[in-house]
Amino acid sequence: MRIAERIKKFFNQFAALENVPRFFRMIWAVSPRMAFWNGALRLFQAAMPVSMLYIGKEIIDGVIAAVQHPAGNDQWGLPSTLWFWILLELGLAVLSSFLNRVITVTDNLLGDLVANDSSVRIMRHAATLDLFQFEDPVFYDKLERARTQTMSRTVLMSLVLSQLQDVITILFLIGGLAAFSPWLLALLFLAVLPSFLGETHFNQQTYSLTRSWTPERRELDYLRFIGASDNSAKEIKIFGMEHYLADRFKEISDRYYLANRKLTLKRASWGSLFSLLATLSYYSAYLFIVIQAAGGIITIGTLSFLAGSFQRMQALLQGVMGRFSRVAEMALYLQDYFDFLALKPLETRTGATRIPRPITSGFVFENVSFRYPNTEKWALYQLSFHLRAGEKLALVGENGAGKTTIVKLLAGLYKPTEGRILLDGVDLRDYDPADLRRNIGVIFQDFVRFSFTAGENITVGDIEALSNQKQMVVAAEKSMADTVVEGLPKQYAQMLGKRFKDGVDLSGGQWQKVALARAYMREAQLVILDEPTAALDARAEHEVFVRFAGLMEGRSAVLISHRFSTVRMADRILFLENGQLLELGSHQELLDQKGKYAELFHLQAKGYQ
Repeated sequence: MRIAERIKKFFNQFAALENVPRFFRMIWAVSPRMAFWNGALRLFQAAMPVSMLYIGKEIIDGVIAAVQHPAGNDQWGLPSTLWFWILLELGLAVLSSFLNRVITVTDNLLGDLVANDSSVRIMRHAATLDLFQFEDPVFYDKLERARTQTMSRTVLMSLVLSQLQDVITILFLIGGLAAFSPWLLALLFLAVLPSFLGETHFNQQTYSLTRSWTPERRELDYLRFIGASDNSAKEIKIFGMEHYLADRFKEISDRYYLANRKLTLKRASWGSLFSLLATLSYYSAYLFIVIQAAGGIITIGTLSFLAGSFQRMQALLQGVMGRFSRVAEMALYLQDYFDFLALKPLETRTGATRIPRPITSGFVFENVSFRYPNTEKWALYQLSFHLRAGEKLALVGENGAGKTTIVKLLAGLYKPTEGRILLDGVDLRDYDPADLRRNIGVIFQDFVRFSFTAGENITVGDIEALSNQKQMVVAAEKSMADTVVEGLPKQYAQMLGKRFKDGVDLSGGQWQKVALARAYMREAQLVILDEPTAALDARAEHEVFVRFAGLMEGRSAVLISHRFSTVRMADRILFLENGQLLELGSHQELLDQKGKYAELFHLQAKGYQ
């Protein structure tokens, strides 16, 4: 059974070669002209080795003839035909060197184009997938393999092109060897076959090791990043984590090293044995050719041609067969890339209905329940409420109550596990997702601090208005980010963050104002602010919400905050507990109910008395 499994694994890796034609269609699509010339030049270059070997044969025979029959020599002591072969060899040597350089250039340029194209494809495709797919470790492993193997795909392109070139060269050499001694071909193939089978087997083992260690390698990348990052430097120093992180990295990396060392040593041992067999076969053939030359059966030039052809063919065959198994290995990595591109969103129902302008009724949650993938706990359960058009609704509750989940459902980032969400009486799933997001402005509490310019950090709120300077400035004024920008050396052109040269970092409150400006960038009918003022001082927070109330006139808004001084400005407050609606009403109504909201409000108020 074990032997049968090994045989099956052996042939399965070659099944991945079916991806190579698809890969080359990608290469052709990237640059048809460059791909054509790369192939044409390689075809010319493939004929060079046998041509040079044959010319060398003629030169050697010509020199021997000149020594034996000096009467026909010119003033230089050479026959005229020998000059022809020498000049022809010189011309081919110059041409071969030129072709090699041009092929290398086109390989590099094509490789860059392919690497860029595949990265763009991954980024665009990732954007079409559901948000909670990114929270699945299995999915993330697939993404990681597709993302980090860009260089492997570039190498694969060069490998396959070199493979085709060498195969054509071998065909030329086979023609030359077959004309003189066909049995040498059989000896040659028998000599390189064990090496081919061995390389194929160990390539499969290497791929299996790399694939099985994907989660650990992701952890190593993460530890390497946080161990030397400006984002984590403060905590690492304060908590003295440097030794813990280094030791954890070393422990995982050492385990991977030991597993890889075992495979590497085994591969090297068998490779040495196969190389010895190939060397013995070459010298057996060489001895046979020498005996024939000594017996006058073939000329010295033919001896040189056959020995050179046999040696060149042996090297080429070993290279081709070794490269073939490596191509098969690379094709397995290519399979990871195509597997990722084949992933589909888990939620397939996406309509084309446009969002009503203006929204007249609002959003209605009907018995909405939601559970994150690979979890049994309900984040929301049987939740029903109505967010009216033009209403400002505050979401309140302890951490983990489901507030941010509601926000993600409203924005169409998640779909309900049970129940439905209606917008003006139509299921949210039936709307065009892109149009839905254009009508919603969201700032999450864990907003991204992009290492872009200040202006770009604002305009990402409406990426289609990236060059709209006026709209950017207005959005900055609405969020008070203009006061932050005025203090920057290059103002809106200032690079933010410390990742790139001349970057300037901001305080938490300053970043929050910049992030708030993103919500004001678009003329959204629903604006959602998830803890938007957590890093602001009391005065700045008050001013932000005074402005917010005025700017949201006629538009719907959802606000999440733990500060009751903030949420009391909302028209209604929805109090959540364990993913369920506990209380709903205005600030005064909830105080009059003397329920959980009133309890927490008075508890928080005591801290200011």
